[in-house]
Amino acid sequence: MSYTSSIAGSLPTIIISPQDVANIIKRQGIKETLEGMRNYILEDYLNWDAFDKTPRISNHVPNGVLELMPIANQKQYSFKYVNCHPKNPNEGLSTILAFGALISNDTGQPDVISEFTLSTALRTAATSVLAAQYLARPNSKRMAIIGNGCQSEFQALAFHHLLGIEELALFDIDRKASEKLARNLADTSLKIEIFDTVAQAVKNADIVTTVTAEYSKANIITPEMIEAGMHINAVGGDNVNKTELHVDVVKNARVFVEFEPQTRIEGELQNMPADFPVTPLFEVFQKGESARQSEQEVTLFDSVGFAIEDFSAIRYMNDAAIKLGLARPLSLTPDLKDPKDLFGYLSDYANI
Repeated sequence: MSYTSSIAGSLPTIIISPQDVANIIKRQGIKETLEGMRNYILEDYLNWDAFDKTPRISNHVPNGVLELMPIANQKQYSFKYVNCHPKNPNEGLSTILAFGALISNDTGQPDVISEFTLSTALRTAATSVLAAQYLARPNSKRMAIIGNGCQSEFQALAFHHLLGIEELALFDIDRKASEKLARNLADTSLKIEIFDTVAQAVKNADIVTTVTAEYSKANIITPEMIEAGMHINAVGGDNVNKTELHVDVVKNARVFVEFEPQTRIEGELQNMPADFPVTPLFEVFQKGESARQSEQEVTLFDSVGFAIEDFSAIRYMNDAAIKLGLARPLSLTPDLKDPKDLFGYLSDYANI
């Protein structure tokens, strides 16, 4: 069903389901999907000043956190609801579950309602590789992934297809998670090796990606593991009291962030003094050149996930669904004969 042939005489909202995302990837491939999302993210970061920005709103509960991530520019408003419940797999659920919307500023009409569980993994990987293109050493070939849960394959494929990573070194406290990752990527040309310790996995890595689900101020990466020239992609430490790096790793690296007011609260920066220096990614992107100052410099992307990336992701998925003829409209708001008579709408459906 095409978008254009299905909306006459109604107020349509495009619905993007997990099945739609899977079909988009099936039709155009994971590489093109990640590349397209990366390009949309870059486009929005280059228009940074056009967005009204705020740190996400978090509601902490005993077993996790519930979050709302709003953002808007002059044309559209978007939000994403997302959780993180590390014990969810015990109940047959993903650790992260999410949905979101893209809304017209002119009318308040919801243009798109989308799943965001898959899209969050895609946009997180696309943001990671976009940052690495400006921060990692050119010709980086080996990446260690510490934490091999639901987002790990997306990170691996983004860095493989868009940055040229050829070797993966894996570690997870649950070896079955690493085996799952290796099995899922068996049909790629990646050389994959599973290690018994974090230190073994990160040895000789050009890039170290941490994407763990541990809810604590952990020291997963310690100073003695760091080698000159490494780029650290710290993804898992994305909430209050949830970090992955020893403070000296952060202290001795040049640190880049998405939205500083949010990263100070949620990222590795929560363990650092308030005046610890960081560089916003949008400034790097606007300069349009590598931010690395030397081959020996250690760079760190303190990734916590920011709403501008979700804005980009839902824009991209909507455009891809329309392009591929996969967009499915639904009347989420009532189509009123008289815009001032909401109650009268019920007369067509019920006797009151």
